[in-house]
Amino acid sequence: YVKDSTIKKTLDYQDAFSKGFFRMMKTSPFWIRWFLLLEHKRLVAYEKKIFSYFDYKTIITEIDRSFIQHPEADKITVVPNGVDFSIFKSIQVEKKYDLLFTGNFSYPPNIDAAVYLVNEILPIVREKYPTINIVLCGANPSEKVLDLQQENVLVTGWVDDISEYYALSRVFIAPMRLGTGLQNKLLEAMAMQLPCITSALASNPLHAENGKEIMVCNNTSEFAHAIDVLLSQPTLYQEIASNGYKFVNEHYTWEATTAILEKLISQNQSNE
Repeated sequence: YVKDSTIKKTLDYQDAFSKGFFRMMKTSPFWIRWFLLLEHKRLVAYEKKIFSYFDYKTIITEIDRSFIQHPEADKITVVPNGVDFSIFKSIQVEKKYDLLFTGNFSYPPNIDAAVYLVNEILPIVREKYPTINIVLCGANPSEKVLDLQQENVLVTGWVDDISEYYALSRVFIAPMRLGTGLQNKLLEAMAMQLPCITSALASNPLHAENGKEIMVCNNTSEFAHAIDVLLSQPTLYQEIASNGYKFVNEHYTWEATTAILEKLISQNQSNE
């Protein structure tokens, strides 16, 4: 009903959901792919159609904006998420977990990443680090995620304070193969001064520099190697952690994000 209102309106696309469905086809059973392809096409059409009903549009990353198939998509304002540095701040405590991955574990991209991490990456890492432990921390774990729990793999479910798990962990890893948008989990981990390992899919929207502020991997062996490098090279570990913190502190504060929104609102008011 909002689209038909005569007042000035702003639409937040959030992510390019059409692209998310397209990516899910890669890891889905063949009998589901036809549905995902259909939904992808419907969303492409809807994202294009809804554009003209709103005076202003926002989206979370430049990459997501590029997936909106409208001739004037460049007019969509990019408004990234931020991180609350008063909550996600580094504290000195004894580390309990080697690897941490967080997220809502009913969300298909997080489920896929968790299964990939435990079933494909972890066995390679265990050849050198047989007792390495992982915590999968987040709400609503699906059956697939719950089934991953084993010796040295903890599935927590909902926790009251997720920052505690960041503080207790050595390395943050997000081997995302699906999804769109900006990964808040990476912002939070970098704010807590954890060195982060992730995929190009998750890193590209962030614009962090590979090898300096984050470690970007493209396949299973690269993920396993990155874990080894961070656990065995204290100097590099500290450099990635420190540079990652500086990066998010410069680019992903809520103050910077709200400034973009305030500018958009004032623009809206001046055009009335």
